[in-house]
Amino acid sequence: MQQLRFLPGKPLPLGASVQNGGVNFSVFTRNGAGVFLEFFENPKDASPFESYRFDPRLNRTGDIWHVFVEGLGPEALYLYRVDGPFRPSEGLRFNVNKYLLDPYAKAMTAESIFLGQEIHRKRTASLDPDLAFSTTYTAEHFPKCIVVDDDAFDWQGDRPLNYPLRLSVLYEAHVKGLSVHRSSGAEHPGTYRGIIEMIPYLKRLGITSLELLPIHEFDEHENDRLNPRTGERLRNYWGYSTVGFFAPKATYAADQNGSGPVREFKEMVRELHKAKIEVILDIVFNHTAEGNERGPTISFRGFDNSIYYMLEDNKRFYRNYSGCGNTFNCNHPVVRTLLLDSLRYWVTEMHVDGFRFDLGSILGRDQRGRMMENPPMLERIAEDPVLRHTKIIAEAWDAGGAYQVGWFPGGRWAEWNDRFRDDVRAFWRGDSGQVKHFATRITGSSDLYLRDGRKPFHSINFITSHDGFTLNDLVSYNGKHNDENGESNRDGGDHNISYNYGFEGPAVNPKIEAIRNRQIKNMLCSMMLSLGTPMLLMGDEIRRTQQGNNNAYCQDGEISWMNYAFADKHADVQRFTREIIAFRCRHPAFLRPEFFTGSETAAHVMPDIVWFGPDGRSPDWSALDHFIAYQLIGSRATILTDCDDNDFYIMYNASQRDITATIAPPLEGKKWFRVIDTSYDSPLDILETGMEEMLQNQQKYVILSRSAVVLISRNV
Repeated sequence: MQQLRFLPGKPLPLGASVQNGGVNFSVFTRNGAGVFLEFFENPKDASPFESYRFDPRLNRTGDIWHVFVEGLGPEALYLYRVDGPFRPSEGLRFNVNKYLLDPYAKAMTAESIFLGQEIHRKRTASLDPDLAFSTTYTAEHFPKCIVVDDDAFDWQGDRPLNYPLRLSVLYEAHVKGLSVHRSSGAEHPGTYRGIIEMIPYLKRLGITSLELLPIHEFDEHENDRLNPRTGERLRNYWGYSTVGFFAPKATYAADQNGSGPVREFKEMVRELHKAKIEVILDIVFNHTAEGNERGPTISFRGFDNSIYYMLEDNKRFYRNYSGCGNTFNCNHPVVRTLLLDSLRYWVTEMHVDGFRFDLGSILGRDQRGRMMENPPMLERIAEDPVLRHTKIIAEAWDAGGAYQVGWFPGGRWAEWNDRFRDDVRAFWRGDSGQVKHFATRITGSSDLYLRDGRKPFHSINFITSHDGFTLNDLVSYNGKHNDENGESNRDGGDHNISYNYGFEGPAVNPKIEAIRNRQIKNMLCSMMLSLGTPMLLMGDEIRRTQQGNNNAYCQDGEISWMNYAFADKHADVQRFTREIIAFRCRHPAFLRPEFFTGSETAAHVMPDIVWFGPDGRSPDWSALDHFIAYQLIGSRATILTDCDDNDFYIMYNASQRDITATIAPPLEGKKWFRVIDTSYDSPLDILETGMEEMLQNQQKYVILSRSAVVLISRNV
């Protein structure tokens, strides 16, 4: 057994820091009266082998409690306990009998908090469990924090890639879901190493950036509902319920011992970077897994409940702008420091390239939940010098009614643009009156981002995401089918803007399948050739289905996993996706950094974009429906790059009838060549570079119903 010596230590940095001869521990509590630090030999130990009670005369600086433990090293297991007043009506929930996870813990063992708490709840059932002061405790079913040596990894010279947003193509994926299915052939399915094994697939697809659903430590066992079809307990699959903001999820590692998950996460990032693929993390700062007053005490609640959470006027209860029971008090100075330290850690020590902030509007609320004009948390993230080149992407709304798409505070923030999603869906479904909205979206959503000086690339353009239908299900279902979620199909949104084209679910009718294929290609084409930053959902390129489930947060199985058998079944869609991504990345006309002006410039006599109706004339926007065409001029002066591009003529026909469209003439000495026509079967739907077909008729083009056509100009 280790011989430990306890010295006063230092207040900074917070957390457990490996230093010469030992480990420095530092933790915050303002209203706590006493702090215990306890060490364990094994992950499942119920009792510590050593316990240290902090002496406030020696081990406290301000609100920081600290100690240096000589003789301790990396991989040591530890937990805290904090004594103090238990007065829930005042927001104070200290209980020295509760083990607590270090808010700065960089790794945790893989035990389930919720399975352990479930055992405890069965013994202490109460109508008001939050008012019952627990007098018994055990660490047997509680995860342990792990001391991590940040320097014990060879990065081999790696640094974050930090691609400019306008050059990026995002791919939203789930760590487990990407490789866990048997069809992946992965040696380490469902893990960070499994992601490494999928790199060749991602490279062939052509994406630049992998955006991962939450990997901060969470407990998949917190969901206690059952699947009504199988009787099996459902899980928290997505992971939007954070336990610790510094620790990568242990069960996503092939080696879950000690700091194995940290090492494997770093290996994943390093190898993705070698393949020129960025890593973006979806993070959940808006709430934690501790839930409302009836939830378990895991960490923050036990250290200083009234500081870490927004509380109601009756401080027994929690303000709930997250829809998940509690709301993190993001604009309290102490909490701001914690969150900024977390972001810096993932950038400097874990080398990630960016973050997507779930329910980001909560980061703009003050301590009473009111929206702030200049939120200090958002400003600090945007202006922090360490994060200066890091991508920051907001989900610009929350569950408390805030909606800030186009208005998110701070000029550096990009946003998930749900207006793009809805308007593109509605146009291709054939809804009337959508052309103006569609045209605005595909040209960068200037109505949202121009007014505050942001650029087209600040719009994250997506048609599907983890939250909602997959692209296949968008064209296969009229309504949601969440029957296996255990909530009688009441969960999930009803505003899906979807259409099944004649049959609900999988269809054997070849005509229905052909329409669905074409509509998928139409939407992919619209997204990839729009100004803005495109984001593709995992599996949309092979028509992955969730069987009509539009809220698969609790489905850890076939419904959510990536089944690579679809790659053979839908090889044409996969090929189209690869080619349209490559086409976008080859042509700077689709990557322009500024909004279109639609007017002539001193450098060029042609406007940068010209709109047309089916008759080849300037359209009457009030009368235009289901069809739009436009011409892009590719000169370097027009597209604001250092090299010329081709000119393009793009037509979108969302109607149910074929249209003989008049084409604007190309510039002198050039001809129009067909590169994309989604009405053709593969491989004629998108032609490879050098294989484009010159139009025999340079004045007219018959664009079939529900089709997208892209022409490119060439010298002849």
